[in-house]
Amino acid sequence: MPPVAPGEAGGAGAAALATLPQDLLAELCERAVQRLQSGRVAFDAAQMCQRCHTAGVEVAPADLAQVFQALSWLFGTAAKNKLTSEEFSTELGKTFSFLPQQSGQVIQQVWNEKRKSLVGLEDAVPVAAAGQLIDFQWKLGMAISADSCKSLKLPCVTVAFKVADGLGNVTCKTIEMTVSQFQNFHSQFKEMASVLETF
Repeated sequence: MPPVAPGEAGGAGAAALATLPQDLLAELCERAVQRLQSGRVAFDAAQMCQRCHTAGVEVAPADLAQVFQALSWLFGTAAKNKLTSEEFSTELGKTFSFLPQQSGQVIQQVWNEKRKSLVGLEDAVPVAAAGQLIDFQWKLGMAISADSCKSLKLPCVTVAFKVADGLGNVTCKTIEMTVSQFQNFHSQFKEMASVLETF
């Protein structure tokens, strides 16, 4: 198994991995396994950071995203190589030697529990995937930005997208459209829906 240097979790990411509370580390491991099994698991790093802060651990969302990526790589590569529990333990000790013993035990326990389901997967190593729409909201209001809407006195539609990228990181994007832009957007969605009805 090619080694994942501590830098694979990124310097600050490695520190975050070493300081995560065991329950949150176990949850991250479970989500990494779910991502390998389904290919699509949203990972809200900001929300997980808030939970870490509540537990007294200061960590940045980018560092947590690196930890999630490193765990996905670790479980995916171990599954692809069909590692036994003993082989996984050896690789974990080599690759993540900076981890406290308790953290290593949490990761090992998740592998022991999920090994059979992961080893059976055809392609367990995560690949870049398309994003996933998590939530979509809109509202009609007055323009608050003159860039997208020609006049601040015209009505506009504000659309908020909550999207998980290929790694499962959740981000929110908001756009403003004039009513005519939104009508065009709507007609394109109607066209897509009518095409999908033929399948």
